[in-house]
Amino acid sequence: MSTIARQSEAALSLSRALMNTSHLPLLLFDGDLRVVCATRSFCSIFDMHPDQTDGRSLDELGKGEWDMPQLRLLLENALTDGSEMGDYETELERPGLPPRRLILHVQNLVYDDETNARILLTINDVTNVRHTEQMNVTLLLEKDNLLRERDILLQEMQHRVANSLQIIASVLLLKARTVKSEETRLHLQDAHDRVMSVAAVQQHLQASLGDVDVGPYLSKLCESLASSMIRENRPLTLEVIADKASISSHDAVSLGLIVTELVINALKHAFPDGVGGLVIVRYEVDASGWTLSVTDDGIGRPLPSAATKVGLGTSIVEALAKQLGGHVVISSANPGAKISIINTPQAAS
Repeated sequence: MSTIARQSEAALSLSRALMNTSHLPLLLFDGDLRVVCATRSFCSIFDMHPDQTDGRSLDELGKGEWDMPQLRLLLENALTDGSEMGDYETELERPGLPPRRLILHVQNLVYDDETNARILLTINDVTNVRHTEQMNVTLLLEKDNLLRERDILLQEMQHRVANSLQIIASVLLLKARTVKSEETRLHLQDAHDRVMSVAAVQQHLQASLGDVDVGPYLSKLCESLASSMIRENRPLTLEVIADKASISSHDAVSLGLIVTELVINALKHAFPDGVGGLVIVRYEVDASGWTLSVTDDGIGRPLPSAATKVGLGTSIVEALAKQLGGHVVISSANPGAKISIINTPQAAS
């Protein structure tokens, strides 16, 4: 009999030694669901002395906070059929202390031996993890609210900018009608056209806060330009052909200003005396980059000479193309002219 007792004591000592190697809080129960062994980590985390755990039942642990119906059911089921019940998450309420979020795992270590049954309770304290998750959710919700507020403010700002540009354009046009100098009038009309081009780009970007689909964007932009510049009795056609692609709203502004400048220039100068024709805006994408071109079948561009001055429109297009990592190529379309902005990795670098 003493031999059996010594063996049982040795087994318990071995169990304690093995359990104390775990950093997780562990409780080992016997067949009466009383604590046989509690690890140092359990005693440390839940502020108990081993004398306050050994031989205690659930309702005697601490101040009774461990006497949870679901935990008792898990232990009884493991004792009855020996099956692992999986993880169970619960909240441990302790008087005078903040609650702790725990994940409990119960398993039977000794099968088919009711007198020496051993049930292991593994406790994983996830209080900080759940607190961090809740903080992340709160931050995400706050971020979403801030983004919505930013979007509303941005849309309001864009609306006001568009209105301001319309007012500036109207003032320039009124001034152009009152001045007597033909040169001044042409300069004012030119300034009016450029302000209107910026307003047109601004208008079509108001609904786009992220990436912009190139095809629909250029189509709407050119529809606006055609309705404002092509009279009903003038046989001019403006078409857009674009590969499927998306660009940032920042790049879309530059792209839209280039298209507006080139289209206005073609409609004003390529078809004199009311003749008809076709202007095609094309955006092509391939493995090497993208190409934007505006082609007309009008009278073509005059041959450059030493006396030819670089116009404001040309300077604007070249500056915008450089911002997009591209360069301008001017060629004949036979008939007409073709102006291309070519973007390649070499050009971007």
